[in-house]
Amino acid sequence: MDAIGIIPARYASTRFEGKVLADLCGKPVIQHVYERAKQAKFLDDLIIACDDERVKNCVMKFGAKAVLTSPDQPTGTDRLTEVVNPIDVKIIVNIQGDEPFVQSTMIDNLVLELQNNKKIGMATIVKRIEDEKELCDPNTVKAVIDKEGYALYFSRNFIPFVRNREELGQKSLVEAITFYKHIGLYAYTKDFLFTFKNLPKSNLEEAEKLEQLRALEHGYRIKTIVTKFDTIGIDTPEDLEKAKALLALNSTLKI
Repeated sequence: MDAIGIIPARYASTRFEGKVLADLCGKPVIQHVYERAKQAKFLDDLIIACDDERVKNCVMKFGAKAVLTSPDQPTGTDRLTEVVNPIDVKIIVNIQGDEPFVQSTMIDNLVLELQNNKKIGMATIVKRIEDEKELCDPNTVKAVIDKEGYALYFSRNFIPFVRNREELGQKSLVEAITFYKHIGLYAYTKDFLFTFKNLPKSNLEEAEKLEQLRALEHGYRIKTIVTKFDTIGIDTPEDLEKAKALLALNSTLKI
C-alpha cells in the first residue's frame, strides 16, 4: 500500500477519561473522526488503534477496522509503530482520535506532500491564528515556520515575541503579524517513523511536552502545510460542549 491512516484512540486520557467514546450529537467522538478521515481520497486503508476493549467494541459497532494495542505504550507514536510494523506501506498518517472536525483535505495534502517531496520524512498541519486569545493559551501550540514552509520551532508559549507592540498602531497582533497554531495531524514515511521512535527524548521535548520537538532537536526537518480549516480537539468536557455548540450552529460540519 502507498498510504494508510492510523487513528490512535486512548480510553485512559488523563484530563478526560473515555473522551473518544463521549457522545457528540448522537455519535461517539471517535466515529466523527473516522467518518471524516474515511473521506480522504489518498488513503488505501484506515485503522483505529485502541488501547481498551471498550473502545474496540465501540469502533467495531460502526464498522471500522480496529486493532487492540498494548495499554502500556507511552505515546501515540509508539502505538502507531506497533500497528504499522507488520504492514508493507510507504506513508502513514497519524490522525488524532479526539479531533472530530478533522478535514479529509488535510490528510490528502499530507500524503501528497510526502509523495512529491522525497527529501522529507515528516509533515504536519498548521493554521493561521485569527483569535488573539489563542496566543497566550498554552493548550494552543504555536509554530514558527521558515520561507519554505519548514518548522523552525513549536511552543506552548507566545512566539514569535513582539518587542515593540506600539509600532503596530491600531492593528491587533494577529492582523499585523502572521502567527500559526499547530494542528496535531502528522504524516511520516515508514522509514522515518521508526527512526523517530528510536530517537532519545530531547530536552526541548521534555520542557514543552511536545513530541515533535524531538525531531527538530535531532536535526530533522518537518514540513508544514497551511490549512484554512480550524479544529476543536476534545481534551476536556468543556471542549466537548464547545464541539456540540458548533455542530448545533453549523449543520454543514456534520457528516
